[in-house]
Amino acid sequence: MSTIKNDAPCVLILAPHGSYRTFDFIQAAEKLGIKTLIASEGKHSIISAYAQGIHLDFGADSDAVFAALKMAVTEFSVVGVIATDDFTTGLAARIAKHLGLPHNDPDAVQLTQRKDLARACLSRHGVSIPEHQRIDLNQDSQTIQDQIDGLVFPVVVKPVGLSASRGVIRANNPDELQQAIERVRRLLMSMNDLDGDVRRYLLIEEFISGREVAFEGMLSAGQLSVLTIFDKPDPLEGPFFEESYYITPTALSQKHQAKIQAVLEAACRAYGLSDGPVHAECRLRDDEVFVIEIAARTIGGLCGRLLNVGTGYSLEALVLTQAMGKPINIEKQGQAAGVLMIPIPQAGVLKRVEGLLAAQRIPFVDEVNIQIREGHELVPLPEGASYLGFIFAYAPTTQQAEQALRDAHAKLKFVITPIWKINSDNLGKEKTELVKMRSINTAQVN
Repeated sequence: MSTIKNDAPCVLILAPHGSYRTFDFIQAAEKLGIKTLIASEGKHSIISAYAQGIHLDFGADSDAVFAALKMAVTEFSVVGVIATDDFTTGLAARIAKHLGLPHNDPDAVQLTQRKDLARACLSRHGVSIPEHQRIDLNQDSQTIQDQIDGLVFPVVVKPVGLSASRGVIRANNPDELQQAIERVRRLLMSMNDLDGDVRRYLLIEEFISGREVAFEGMLSAGQLSVLTIFDKPDPLEGPFFEESYYITPTALSQKHQAKIQAVLEAACRAYGLSDGPVHAECRLRDDEVFVIEIAARTIGGLCGRLLNVGTGYSLEALVLTQAMGKPINIEKQGQAAGVLMIPIPQAGVLKRVEGLLAAQRIPFVDEVNIQIREGHELVPLPEGASYLGFIFAYAPTTQQAEQALRDAHAKLKFVITPIWKINSDNLGKEKTELVKMRSINTAQVN
């Protein structure tokens, strides 16, 4: 099953099919002299770390996957467990608990993946969150209407179990709210792999105006340390909430930074989280910190690469050492950094990206990384869940890093062709008309 010696201490990395984080973890582990054991679906993978690791069927029942993993790890000396993304955080918590390693409570992890349950939990513990209510899509339209009557606008509609701002829509009046509810309902009905309750419920909550930041931290025995706080210079006011620019270090005062840390530590305590990485989104309004999201994982996408500026280490190195219970000294760097998650400008098929060389030549730009290949369909928010790619910049100041990202983005041109989809309602009419035309042509010939 693996070339790793049974008695060699190793960190177990749970990597579902298509995870882009695995390679970065393997690289970081090699630099730290840490052995890794990959649990994946990659039985026939050409990548040796996948092929030689533990092979699981992540599509099976969660208890069956856990049972298979529990049996497989008995052959190895596992000293830490890491989840690469949301999909594997619950399994990582369960197996780490089974092995007696530092871990989050599995129920706490599950809580972070359900926005409605998370909101209810934080509300009970007095943590500042938006005013909200949950609606049941299985109820009749009049019951739903009665429930949302009297809402103070603007509000935000969001699914209870999706990430990356998917399905999140701002509504400024009752008509927009009804349209948003129906749009999100259609999105949820189109996703066959969702849990029943995730399809069933929606959150409607007040729109919190103000500055939004992203927080990256690490929990150890319930104590939350700050890795970095990202500023989001573009106002995120809707109607959709697509992430764009992340800039570090933050321009917030030490007072505000300390308040964010204290609020998030209280939120983690309310959930029952105790160990591992934390990614959170907060809004600041009138000096009050509102928790928007908390996840028991690292930041998504490739954005974690910026952590080496804030800490002196790669994010993967920090997670690996923490999983093994080893201390690490964070070294604050004097450099600034930023990333642009390139938004999808319109739906269609990506034909090509122009201006890549010009964008790459902008001073302080480190990399322009296009993730979506030519010929692939682009789906923007709120139905979509991906970005075109990433632009990274490192500079002496945050202003220079941000401007470099904006200048590089301005150089890019995305050539996108529309997709012509046949409306099934009209398909029968079109066939009828085609038959009529053929009959006419046949009569004319005869």
